[in-house]
Amino acid sequence: MSTQTVNTAALGGAKPKAPVQKEDAMLLQKEMINRNYHELATARQTGRKVSATFVPGNLNELLMCFDFARSLPETNALQNGLRKKSGKMIMDAERDGHSEDVCTYVKADLGMMLQGQVGPTGEPLPTPDVLLLSYTGCFTFMKWFELIRQKYDCETVMLHVPYQGDGHINKNMRDYVVKQINENVIPTLERVSGVKFDIDRLRGYMRESVKSEENLVNVLQSAKHRPSPIDGYFGAVYYIGPIFTAFRGMPEATQFYDVLWQEVQERMRLGKGPVTPEGEIAEEQYRLVVEGPPNWTSFREFWKMFSDEGAVVVASTYAKVGGVYDFGFRHDPEHPIESLAEYCLGCYTNLNFPQRIDMICKYLDEYQADGLLINSIKSCNSFSAGQLLILREVEKRTGKPAAFIETDLVDPRYFSAANVKNRLESYFQMVKAKRVAAAAAH
Repeated sequence: MSTQTVNTAALGGAKPKAPVQKEDAMLLQKEMINRNYHELATARQTGRKVSATFVPGNLNELLMCFDFARSLPETNALQNGLRKKSGKMIMDAERDGHSEDVCTYVKADLGMMLQGQVGPTGEPLPTPDVLLLSYTGCFTFMKWFELIRQKYDCETVMLHVPYQGDGHINKNMRDYVVKQINENVIPTLERVSGVKFDIDRLRGYMRESVKSEENLVNVLQSAKHRPSPIDGYFGAVYYIGPIFTAFRGMPEATQFYDVLWQEVQERMRLGKGPVTPEGEIAEEQYRLVVEGPPNWTSFREFWKMFSDEGAVVVASTYAKVGGVYDFGFRHDPEHPIESLAEYCLGCYTNLNFPQRIDMICKYLDEYQADGLLINSIKSCNSFSAGQLLILREVEKRTGKPAAFIETDLVDPRYFSAANVKNRLESYFQMVKAKRVAAAAAH
């Protein structure tokens, strides 16, 4: 395993930052994401049809059966955020009539369209031929695709996924999703693509998916080790990229997770902490569980506030938004359609609050974390609704300190570095005080 240094250009005449430290797997992940954008950009020349779908509950293996080039709108938005391009896109969308309260992923995506559909890598993205909406708990997705459909007048197919209101998946729910896939989704994808559905092809992709899913779980659960060799929130963004987007089911994803797991095992063997953009965390001071998505526009600065304090995120709910694999789900090549239904039904955004609270409490216990930190996202109702309830209940059940910080997904206007830093410092003081009190009690 090697750690490589990547030079970053100074932005806007600012003083150049120190080179970014990245592991081999992080560089491989970036290559894969960029390659997918190139495949999208050249789809018309290569005669491929284009699908657009969302991350939670995505049917990537099924879409590959029809040779679609695959675009994921919220991934486009976050990639533009990481590249500092989303601010202008959001303001363009607001000037076009969209409210300040609308999800900033939506506005970044619509703003990208207004700017001529130039993607995060600078190549123009084609208009989609089909919009596939797996509805898994986020109502905004429905309105988002309505807006895109109006703009591009493209084919739309919706997969309605029942909410886990009672905290479990029953046969009726599964059968309902399977019926829609067989009678509505597959025929639409056949018609748009001109490719006949082959269930054995789907099974083949799923066999690859399982290999990736196994190694992803190995990597995420390595954070139970002390010191944790990974960061399960900021670092996990790189780890989940291929499996949550256009690569799940591909041999390239299997290879990526093989490389990643080998790197992580080596870090454990050497007793090393995570690699951050600033370098390795020399000494682990705090072990945290985090709820809520990260801020993308100031991602490096945000991560540095944690790494400077020796704070490592050992588990996060965000790293489960595209699949709760660490609780046992795997795609099943023997029952492929039922497996797709199970996957959609089990997404994090489709879980009820008691399930989410149980998950966080389990992480706090199994990963021996010091406490819970919630990053409340201003424009994301899907994650932010009910977070105060989660915070209070987790504190009550575990006795461990919990705290709030507030940022946004891809709107730079809602990242106040000083405010976030102050709250984090106060929180770390609270954790220290709890430790002193616990030591005195013993």
